[in-house]
Amino acid sequence: HTHTHHPDHPVNPPQSTQSPWVVEIPEDLNYSIRPVHGVFEVFPTTESTEPLPYQYTRLPDFVQDMQMMCSMIADGPLKSFCYRRLSYLYSKFQLHVLLNELRELASQKAVPHRDFYNIRKVDTHIHAASCMNQKHLLRFIKKTLKNSADEVVTVTKGTPMTLAQVFQSMNLTTYDLTVDMLDVHADRNTFHRFDKFNAKYNPIGESRLREVFLKTDNYLNGKYFANIIKEVASDFEESKYQNAELRLSIYGKSPDEWYKLAKWAIDGNVYSDNIRWLIQIPRLYDIFKTNQLMSSFQQILDNVFKPLFEATNNPSKHPEIHTFLQYVIGFDSVDDESKPENPLFDGDVTPPADWTDVENPPYAYYIYYMYANMTVLNHFRAARGMNTFVLRPHCGEAGPVQHLVCGYLMAENISHGLLLRKVPVLQYLYYLAQIGIAMSPLSNNSLFLNYDRNPFPEYLARGLVVSLSTDDPLQFHYTKEPLMEEYSIAAQVWKLSSCDMCELARNSVLMSGFPHKMKQHWLGPNYTREGVAGNDITRTNVPDIRVAFRYESLLDELANIFKVNNEQKMQYASQQ
Repeated sequence: HTHTHHPDHPVNPPQSTQSPWVVEIPEDLNYSIRPVHGVFEVFPTTESTEPLPYQYTRLPDFVQDMQMMCSMIADGPLKSFCYRRLSYLYSKFQLHVLLNELRELASQKAVPHRDFYNIRKVDTHIHAASCMNQKHLLRFIKKTLKNSADEVVTVTKGTPMTLAQVFQSMNLTTYDLTVDMLDVHADRNTFHRFDKFNAKYNPIGESRLREVFLKTDNYLNGKYFANIIKEVASDFEESKYQNAELRLSIYGKSPDEWYKLAKWAIDGNVYSDNIRWLIQIPRLYDIFKTNQLMSSFQQILDNVFKPLFEATNNPSKHPEIHTFLQYVIGFDSVDDESKPENPLFDGDVTPPADWTDVENPPYAYYIYYMYANMTVLNHFRAARGMNTFVLRPHCGEAGPVQHLVCGYLMAENISHGLLLRKVPVLQYLYYLAQIGIAMSPLSNNSLFLNYDRNPFPEYLARGLVVSLSTDDPLQFHYTKEPLMEEYSIAAQVWKLSSCDMCELARNSVLMSGFPHKMKQHWLGPNYTREGVAGNDITRTNVPDIRVAFRYESLLDELANIFKVNNEQKMQYASQQ
């Protein structure tokens, strides 16, 4: 191959000199925002009864589609068909490797400057509260205790306590602290024990320390958490080629959560070109209801979505939220998926305002109302020229396969997707739709599935859009570069080639929510085009041979389905 030199090929994307928090604030519209059956609608005036025509999927249609998908999954002939097609794709990839591996390697060697270490990678699934490794957290706690011992950090039973007093009450000094004492690493005792895993977020088993160091909303307004995130961000900037989409929590407990989170980011100047934010919404309605913090499920939707609609409607009244949302790329739904639940299959589903039960709504109920509200919000924001959001939930890690059906119908990408290995019909559909799957084999190894049984290498061979991610470096990783640790272990265990690794890195950038201009710098100006036309080997280090193989395989599968479909139609017509 002859490679032309690209003059617009900087190592870094263009750096802006102005503050990231100086953004243009559009004029206020003063529309009326009201929920209708659990979904916020935009009305031109307070008297209007007709909302603006922003279309979204209605609940009965969603329930009907869910039922149809579930009957497809259980259909015997269809299962056999999809299983055979997936087996064919796997074998086809093995044949491609046998025939073209050396050619792929030769074309990679012919590219100057690029190798696996200096192509862009995005950690597509990582939680902000555990984005540092355990040694980093330990050093940070020791340093803070040394420099800010007399700072008041919490109020216990009405008494203000300094950091030194908090540690005195636990009979600890900086000298005593060790990684083992922090006890934040997942071990063999966390396997299939999500409750024990969640407890690992508390350093030294103390929820007070979690509140002081790993929360955005505390007595110090998240000052320490902002500092440690900035240290992690500076590590990313130093390594240059690694980026992350950190997940911050909005619980839906109170209406001012968005304001506090935005103020935390802006006041603490928590920004980096290498980081974007995803907002995770834990499914905790049952806990809030038990503690009498809310009367119905509608309150969670009000607290999560109303501030976003208000900030889109009247940005000058909510400047912090408007500014912060420039760097938010989407939403995630998190919790233990293996909790038992009643499936959402009734035609007559209780609307959110009437969901006053103590029982937690099912997964599909949460996802539907997130999706429907996000759809209207995205229409509204797009009409105003603002950035929009995507839905990228935790899905298919454990629990029933119906969660994956929800993901297929409504998600842009999903995190985990382990259970696809048991459902060939869904796995084939995820392949055809090229829905991104952020996989974290080290995390799964500690929680739900041993490393050697992880379906990741099969997904990659078959051509599903998979990427590697860390999930929780604090719990699972040891080194300063957890994403590289994840890649290196996968490469050793599954004997991944250099081409496989670069393909995974390219997938992670394509799946990510980083801005279009950045992706053009990272992947090439035409990255949105399909097949070889969208690949620039001088930036991605992925050979055109591999990209062409993936694209042609996908076109073959789609053509095969249309062929089968047309034959069936003709057969049906002749029978009539």
